[in-house]
Amino acid sequence: MDLKLEAIVLPVSDVDRAKRFYEAAGFRLDVDNTFSDEYRLVHMTPPGSQCSIIFGKGTISTAPGTVQGLYLIVADVEKAREELVGRGVGMSEVFHDAGGLLHHGHEGGEAVHRGAGQERIEGPEPGRTSYASYATFSDPDGNGWLLQEITERLPGR
Repeated sequence: MDLKLEAIVLPVSDVDRAKRFYEAAGFRLDVDNTFSDEYRLVHMTPPGSQCSIIFGKGTISTAPGTVQGLYLIVADVEKAREELVGRGVGMSEVFHDAGGLLHHGHEGGEAVHRGAGQERIEGPEPGRTSYASYATFSDPDGNGWLLQEITERLPGR
């Protein structure tokens, strides 16, 4: 059985501001429909992704900025960060995790590490091991994104 993630709904406070932000970040606009004064739906897709984001007016009751830990997979985190910064997206510096391959948390565009011995270290992971280098950003409402460098998938993934 295939289970394919199609879309993630993001809570935003200003639809036009969010649309401008994601367009500047390079997301493709798929749909922008206003159905009534109370319902507008914007559907956008990150470059190279099969999963999209949806936001708008009347699309979700969650408070704006409460979605965290959205992963965008990139082949080169430094180049991806550089491109996004060039597009006007405020980004963290590239970092890696001293405690292993997987990131331990994300809040408000910044990495949050939990547990003894977990430490965020500036720069990409020295061996450029897949799953080990990151950069973060948030949209204007604070929904948090994480770039994760993956050049080779682990077996079974």
